[in-house]
Amino acid sequence: MALLTILRYPDPRLHKVASPVTVFDDALRALVRDMAQTMYEAPGVGLAATQVNVHKQVIVIDVSETHDQLLVLINPRILQADGSQVCEEGCLSVPGVYEEVERAEHVVVEAENEFGGTFKLEAEELLAVCIQHEMDHLKGKVFVEYLSRLKQTRIKSRMQKEAREEDKSKAA
Repeated sequence: MALLTILRYPDPRLHKVASPVTVFDDALRALVRDMAQTMYEAPGVGLAATQVNVHKQVIVIDVSETHDQLLVLINPRILQADGSQVCEEGCLSVPGVYEEVERAEHVVVEAENEFGGTFKLEAEELLAVCIQHEMDHLKGKVFVEYLSRLKQTRIKSRMQKEAREEDKSKAA
């Protein structure tokens, strides 16, 4: 297993739309393991392949307190979404930023596992939010894009400033 590099907003690669997975092989399962390790290490509760510069429809999620209930969603599709909830969201690609976003309260998702088996899942609350958040990544959308233009500009400037400071400290 290997830790993967998480792209940081406003990296343009975060806006690339992911392609469906068509081959369910050992390389895919290795990607899932590496993504899970990266997510746990970060630490986070969800990670889309887009965030690690792999533009395939692969998501890993674990919203459990014990970090032992890994959910793998490959080629996910929301079949049903209803209700509404506002939840404070964060993102491993936008570290240190937490903002309220409105999402569906309940979703039904169809996806495949890392072996190609199809399954359906009903999700509510945090899991529903996480699924919608990660699926946005597969469509090339970052959660800050739900915010006002002013907030987006401030967050983008902050992330760019932090990246410059990080580059300076690495060069020193």
